[in-house]
Amino acid sequence: MAEREPLIPKHGGYRKLKSFQVAQLVYDVTVRFCDRYISPRSRTHDQMVQAARSGVQNIAEGSQASGTSRKMELKLTNVARASLEELRLDYEDFLRQRGLPTWARDDPRRADLIGRRPATADAVAEWVREVRSGRRGQAGVGAGSTGSISSTESTYPEIAANAALVLIAVACSLLDRQLAAQAHAFEKEGGFTERLYQTRQQARTRR
Repeated sequence: MAEREPLIPKHGGYRKLKSFQVAQLVYDVTVRFCDRYISPRSRTHDQMVQAARSGVQNIAEGSQASGTSRKMELKLTNVARASLEELRLDYEDFLRQRGLPTWARDDPRRADLIGRRPATADAVAEWVREVRSGRRGQAGVGAGSTGSISSTESTYPEIAANAALVLIAVACSLLDRQLAAQAHAFEKEGGFTERLYQTRQQARTRR
């Protein structure tokens, strides 16, 4: 006899989600960035840290909620995605207001950071130092970018903010795929109410 699917399926396990791992890295990087480059008295400081934290927390809460509510999982995952989009705008504003360039999508430094796959804020900070010293990401720098300058002339705030934007882009891409998968699962399998109804019907049939 085939084993029956449990009423409340396995859920949680968010720490294994790549989206959670990258969002958590974005949060750690943002805390460091704000402490270094944004005045602690500024409202922007708190807003950026809270937006980054919201991205992490809502991924986790959505994963936990998935056992009994696919709809809530979708909602919370979407909140995480929206929080990271808000954070992306804050970093872009930081660069724009200081006359610093936002790296183009084809800037080789973006690909270099993604290829390095940093797992910690320390690893990101080391990459920033390497770019600043000209040891990484020099080939083709400036190609296809607006107002980009050579890596040896770049300031730390420019590199750090753009590094954060790269990580945010990765997290958002992962969340977009996650949302699509969640929507498909909800459409195909329904939510807790549907499973509860099916379980009751099966129980009546067995009687």
